[in-house]
Amino acid sequence: MLKDLLRRLSGDSAAPLPPEDARIAIAALLVIAAHADHHYHESERAMIERVLADRYGLDGAGAAALRAEGEAAEQASMDLYKFTSLIKQTIEYEQRASVLEALWRVVLADDDREAHEETLMRRVTDLLGLDPRESIEVRRRVQR
Repeated sequence: MLKDLLRRLSGDSAAPLPPEDARIAIAALLVIAAHADHHYHESERAMIERVLADRYGLDGAGAAALRAEGEAAEQASMDLYKFTSLIKQTIEYEQRASVLEALWRVVLADDDREAHEETLMRRVTDLLGLDPRESIEVRRRVQR
């Protein structure tokens, strides 16, 4: 499945994108967010797994496996635009705020907000076609 996603991200396939690819793209985006401050803490890994488990109804092993697929996709691609584009294609506008919420949960998991993370979140908000005010509201909600 990961090989198919990476082939699609590189433009080597004209096949329609299956919804499973959105799961990996979201996992990869969460990993990118965790790496934004150049540290990948255990608290961030745990939050990624919690977010994925909640979002997709996965058990611990399933969430860990999806996180690992996200890590592999992030390492193989590192293209924020392609991941957000895939998410934008497969997830309705109303549901994209939940992706933003998941990202904020990961960014804030280590209790330290850095400039790189703020920049990433602004870029992702824009690439997902969401209103910046929505990102601010989501961040405040997650911080409470």
